[in-house]
Amino acid sequence: MTDKPKDKDGRAVPSRRLSRLAGLGGMAANIAGGIAMNGVKQLASGKRPKAADLFMTPSNALKLTRQLSNMRGAAMKIGQMISMDSGDFLPKEFADVLARLRSDAQHMPRVQLNSVLKSEWKDSWQMKFAKFDYRPVAAASIGQVHKAELQNGDVLAIKVQYPGVRDSIDSDIKNVAGLLKMSGLVPASLDVKPIIEEGRIQLHQEADYIREASYMGRFKELLSGDENFEVPSYYAELSTDKILAMSYCEGRPIEDMSSAPQETRDRIVYLLMELTLRELFDFKLMQTDPNFANYRYNTETNQLVLLDFGASRDISGPLSASYKGLMKTVLSGIPEEIFQAGEKMGLFPSAMNVQDKAAVLDMMNMALEPLRHDAPFDFDGNPISEELRDKAMELAGKRGLWHVPPAETVFIQRKLGGIYMLASRLKARVNVHALMKEYTQDAPAH
Repeated sequence: MTDKPKDKDGRAVPSRRLSRLAGLGGMAANIAGGIAMNGVKQLASGKRPKAADLFMTPSNALKLTRQLSNMRGAAMKIGQMISMDSGDFLPKEFADVLARLRSDAQHMPRVQLNSVLKSEWKDSWQMKFAKFDYRPVAAASIGQVHKAELQNGDVLAIKVQYPGVRDSIDSDIKNVAGLLKMSGLVPASLDVKPIIEEGRIQLHQEADYIREASYMGRFKELLSGDENFEVPSYYAELSTDKILAMSYCEGRPIEDMSSAPQETRDRIVYLLMELTLRELFDFKLMQTDPNFANYRYNTETNQLVLLDFGASRDISGPLSASYKGLMKTVLSGIPEEIFQAGEKMGLFPSAMNVQDKAAVLDMMNMALEPLRHDAPFDFDGNPISEELRDKAMELAGKRGLWHVPPAETVFIQRKLGGIYMLASRLKARVNVHALMKEYTQDAPAH
């Protein structure tokens, strides 16, 4: 049996290992062919091209985006992570195309959706609902979400996992890692296996909807009584390990709030930053995926709606304490001390030469600008991101400096970077210095 082709109601998810392998293999061959052709052209003109330069073209980004979007699952998730984590440091044309992965997921056609629902809920599943919208309100890398109404009037969000996604995680990870190796983007001397393994484990966790429901419940309890946030309620009787049923929360996509009044945008980013610090230091529990689609804003209640808890993870006491120490040092504003604290945590490579260390300290000076002054920092139009990207691209050419930090810190760094990116997107003004100072005190009054 083969996977069904695309129809007018969506594109079928390739659920069998051979079809997914063929999809990735075809994409790799297509990109490799383009790399070879461009390499020949540049050699003919007297140039000596680098593999990474040949790979990072808008054409290859488009091929990569289309195929990963069609496949969904771990393959697409990795592409989203690359886009979120490296978007400010990739060539702009490449990053712009790859960024489509954050919003361009295809949804399942109705026939494939029905097959999944019957498998999980049996043939009479429609009797449970007064209404069920077959057109998803959201489609992501691992599943898609449908709005439904129970016979008693409760309005739900039903997250349905794509078929075959969980079983294909290991093979997808292996194949995408091979593609990155082929691209020349990752030097052979760099051991990225710990990060890939940590990512593999997290993707398996995200595909376990029972686990996600438990974390959603923990966040709902931790934020109970806080009127600034809304967390969905869990409907256990309709949920399985591949279907997550929860209350439907009204709200606008967070990116749509870029045209909201300045005061509203400032409030949204302040709440996100404060929540991140509470997760790191108070809850010791963090939702580590900063994808913008995981947040909505209810303009009627002025609440920040939190969605998707699949990437939640517990944070150890020692790791939380290390970050508190690092942030205290950051507030001191002395780059040399900050570098030493980061080096101790494994965030920076050790034994740098004087010139390279000076370049890193220069980048740190720029990145820490929002934290130096006890006043609102204007994320709108500041040149920091562009200047950082230029300097980072320059350092990236020195592959001896490439460094893999401890896996436990990678996802925290990813969350912090994602919130910074969203603050820039919303053009917010937030006193980051005061917020960090409050949450890094030895006995915070909150």
